[in-house]
Amino acid sequence: MKLYAEKVLVENQWLKNQSISIDNKGVITAIEPGMADGAEIIEGAVIPGMVNCHSHAFQRAFAGFSEYRANEADSFWSWRDIMYRFVAKMSPADAHIVARYLYLEMLKAGYTSVAEFHYLHHQVGGKFYDNPAEMSEQVINAAKSAGIAITHLPVLYTYAGFGKQAPSEGQGRFIHQLDQYQQLIETLFDSYRSDPQVQIGVAPHSLRAVSENQLKALVPFIHNLDANAPIHIHIAEQLKEVEDCIDFYKQRPVEWLLNNVEMDKNWCLIHATHLTDEEVSRLAKSPAVAGICPTTEANLGDGIYPTKDFMAQGGKVAIGSDSHIAVNVADELRTLEYGQRLTSHQRAVLTGEDSSSVGQYLYSHCAREGAKTVNQNVGEIAAGKQANLVVLDSNHPTLFLKEESFILDAAIFACDSLPVKDVMVSGQWKIIDGNHTDEATIVNDYLQVIKKLTQ
Repeated sequence: MKLYAEKVLVENQWLKNQSISIDNKGVITAIEPGMADGAEIIEGAVIPGMVNCHSHAFQRAFAGFSEYRANEADSFWSWRDIMYRFVAKMSPADAHIVARYLYLEMLKAGYTSVAEFHYLHHQVGGKFYDNPAEMSEQVINAAKSAGIAITHLPVLYTYAGFGKQAPSEGQGRFIHQLDQYQQLIETLFDSYRSDPQVQIGVAPHSLRAVSENQLKALVPFIHNLDANAPIHIHIAEQLKEVEDCIDFYKQRPVEWLLNNVEMDKNWCLIHATHLTDEEVSRLAKSPAVAGICPTTEANLGDGIYPTKDFMAQGGKVAIGSDSHIAVNVADELRTLEYGQRLTSHQRAVLTGEDSSSVGQYLYSHCAREGAKTVNQNVGEIAAGKQANLVVLDSNHPTLFLKEESFILDAAIFACDSLPVKDVMVSGQWKIIDGNHTDEATIVNDYLQVIKKLTQ
């Protein structure tokens, strides 16, 4: 397959009038100037697909059901109680339908890869399904059906809090002991090892939900299965979590991780919001990526990640939509930048030496670093990379006749969402002219599930 585009973002630089060659495995083999014979003409600016580094698919179903004050101290913890009540009704078939709808939304928004931080494992009450991998398989199959590339991260969740506190009734569907969890991971590796659209990693939920011994056993276990398998963890999202960690470990959460675990390239620290200057510096110097979910963190009142200082010291950032209060690439990047503007009282904060455009710099950085968090050969348009491409509508009124240097600034800061026209995943068109082939069925099935869950 050959594609011809007037504007292509390559290595954070816009190239004009380029032909992109793609082999039968969906890999880019060449990018060359001029129109190749027989090339399909692309109408719009071509950018790499974005990576969503953090998703809880089932939470999409109750987005909008928690935007009211439940008590005088409404917070993440009261939101979590609402979530527990809602998911108690969700069957494996429901989880598949909700995830498939979400992944359709992601594709239409410009995401072509997702890291699914999956912890809805068991039946109500905690009894295992006959197939312990049932819920994981439902979510993975939803991704395959929609057409998004998935890195599936089953969550190890054993305790309700530091000091091995017993889980609550609402957490019953999440709980694994380490040996049960390792069996699940081995099963999933065996099932999907040869599937190019599926990667498997691990997700110790948080320092409060796993013990030190569990975490230190899990890392070599996953390395033995796959030296490049991603390891994601919730860390330092809430001030209460930080205070509880100090009480128990006598160290802050990120400080404890840096002191006790080798932070290699496989690690992605999700919501590492509350950091000291020393933690910022040490984490920035490590190969790990900070997974920031700006719209969810704003929605839950978590706080603002110190992105400016972190990136200035070489820190690596990826974005995720987490609870899916918004499934919107532009909104995540816009909120990420605006948080820094509000705290620094400056404009155009997050830029780099290779680009003075905030939109272009942030988009390219997050796509590239996001690829590391999912262990997928994506994140850039380059020979040897998977052809995960997003075509922006150059006729959108906000993008119309914009010079290349303003395209992503306009798309991110002056549009409600990226004006996505077409989306390709591994050489296959999944969104054409803003539509998915199975969109009507996917949406209708989702509406029926929402009707059931809310009765």
